[in-house]
Amino acid sequence: MPAIAPSILAADFSKLGEVVKLAEAGGADRVHVDVMDGHFVPNLSMGSIVCKGLRPVTAMPLEVHLMVEEPARFLDGFIKAGADSFIFHLEVEPDPTEMIQHIRSQGKKVGLAFNPDFNIAKVEPYIADIDLVLCMTVFPGFGGQAYIPESTARIRQVRKWIRELNPKCELEVDGGIDAKTIGVASAAGADVFVAGTAIFGSKDGPTAATKHLLDLATKAAA
Repeated sequence: MPAIAPSILAADFSKLGEVVKLAEAGGADRVHVDVMDGHFVPNLSMGSIVCKGLRPVTAMPLEVHLMVEEPARFLDGFIKAGADSFIFHLEVEPDPTEMIQHIRSQGKKVGLAFNPDFNIAKVEPYIADIDLVLCMTVFPGFGGQAYIPESTARIRQVRKWIRELNPKCELEVDGGIDAKTIGVASAAGADVFVAGTAIFGSKDGPTAATKHLLDLATKAAA
């Protein structure tokens, strides 16, 4: 079953709790929290205080995407704030085994991410040990970018490895996911879809937008 992970990077922070509840009403599965340090990516974003504020507002899992040079520095703060899972990049942790084990020791789920120009073969050895693979379908840093078409073949390859090595592992995509691209990514094998602008920038509102994306992903996966 496909899952929608609204990225609050695109949300109105003056109404954050309200719009997250609206997305949840549309069938959102989790909240995607983008953390950027201005080094690994050119932008800055939010800290653990955002998770702390959201935790009493929603029962949805809080998924923290650490787009930072030193992900280990940020773990404790987000764990204390109520985060449920962590995704970090292979670009900054080429041997992620220790980080994977540490995150698991805290009772949290763990995922590995990589950018569109990264050699995806480097994720294969770790698929059996993680809960999620995140295939970036844009270069991270800013919302509203267009889906990179070459991502589709990369999604198919990662899905093949997941089937062979760890069928319970989720395959998430992030970047340019909207009503025009979610079906393509779903048909290729993705089952978790991060969407920011397509949900929180929709004229129909977060509830209707989330439901529409979920319907499109489900239909394409059938």
